Amino acid sequence: MTSIIFASVPIHGHVTPLLPLAAELVARGDRVRFLTGSRFAAVVAATGAEHVSLPDEADFDDRFVTAQFPEREQLSPVKAVAHDLEHIFVRPGAAQYAAVTELLAQEPADVIVTDPTFAAGALLVELPVGERPPVIVGGVLPLNLPAPDLAPFGMGLPPLGGLAGRIRNGFLNALTARLFAPVNAAGAEIGRRALGREPRIPVMQWLQHADAIAQLSVPSFEYPRPDDVAAQLRFLGPVSVSGAVQHALPEWWSELDGTRPVVHVTQGTIANTDLGELIRPTIDAFADREPLVVVATGGASADSLGALPGNVRVAEFLPYAELLPRTSVMVTNGGYGGAQFALRHGVPLVVAPGKEDKVEVAARIAWSGVGVRLRHQRPTPEELRKAVGRVLADPSYAQAAQRVGAEIVASPGAAGFARVVDEAICAVSPVEPCPTA
Repeated sequence: MTSIIFASVPIHGHVTPLLPLAAELVARGDRVRFLTGSRFAAVVAATGAEHVSLPDEADFDDRFVTAQFPEREQLSPVKAVAHDLEHIFVRPGAAQYAAVTELLAQEPADVIVTDPTFAAGALLVELPVGERPPVIVGGVLPLNLPAPDLAPFGMGLPPLGGLAGRIRNGFLNALTARLFAPVNAAGAEIGRRALGREPRIPVMQWLQHADAIAQLSVPSFEYPRPDDVAAQLRFLGPVSVSGAVQHALPEWWSELDGTRPVVHVTQGTIANTDLGELIRPTIDAFADREPLVVVATGGASADSLGALPGNVRVAEFLPYAELLPRTSVMVTNGGYGGAQFALRHGVPLVVAPGKEDKVEVAARIAWSGVGVRLRHQRPTPEELRKAVGRVLADPSYAQAAQRVGAEIVASPGAAGFARVVDEAICAVSPVEPCPTA
């Protein structure tokens, strides 16, 4: 029986996309242990995997990060990325590494699967292959691998080649080297604590040293990459549990009959403490106009929205697999999984990105032609009205979304991930013939 450890930071958007991958391996008879936050015990157990809680020093509730780090709300998107990398992701790495080491001592594993921000992954790849299992990165975030045409991750800038690109990217790399210096210093510190020596790999560059990257996206939604990436890169397409969640149809569902455009807006299930960021401006943008505005509050109370125009329909949760085929445009704050779930159904996007990785998702939405990017997370009703109108009026956005959607539908998904696991195991313990992903 193959033994696999999943390890993820305790953040909803990082844990949730890994769950169907764990379930796929459990279903084929593998032994799966899933190391993550204590609040995810039930959803992990539902996959058939064994839940293991992170130690207290590395466990937190991502719904209350703002309260824990109030200073981050005043930071620019790039500075917020640097702050989060250091304090939320890197510094817990030593405790994460201790937990993984303990699991391996209790029972050896054939493969370790981590999310890209699980800092212990950077420590694991410091070890020779013979002293550790293969490490596979489950790509739940926009792909973060350096390339000559790319600006540093977190800038939200599209690729730019040639002389202009070299000048731009060189300047920005020098700038972010200073900005992210505390992040790399924190990585060196946890490396010394965990390994007893100075780490060789900067913590922000560890992904390219993993044994494989199983990216939960498709090539057309990610920037082109150089051919010399050390880690084997596989695109699996987004693998989401959202479509499996059953939600009752609201009484107004029959109004989604195709007789008028449907604009769907959501802020997700985490960044929804202030519905005035995106949902209320979208409502105001189309108050009593032709489109039907369908709101999913993600569990937040609809009472905070105030009085609603006659063309607005609200629910806390909606059955996305049924809603999205009826949707003309989706307005989003740029979650990687949510955006791609819309694209799976060929729905073009208007994105007003929040912090974290959302600026990178927004950049990919604009670059791939599947939607319109707004420049800040609190757009005005007028900005939203113009952006949605542009998407509705120009068929190229829907056509691009449909092309990406077709690629997503054809992607290998969780079954492809199982093949990546087998291939990684075979690379260190060859059998004949070795499987290929």
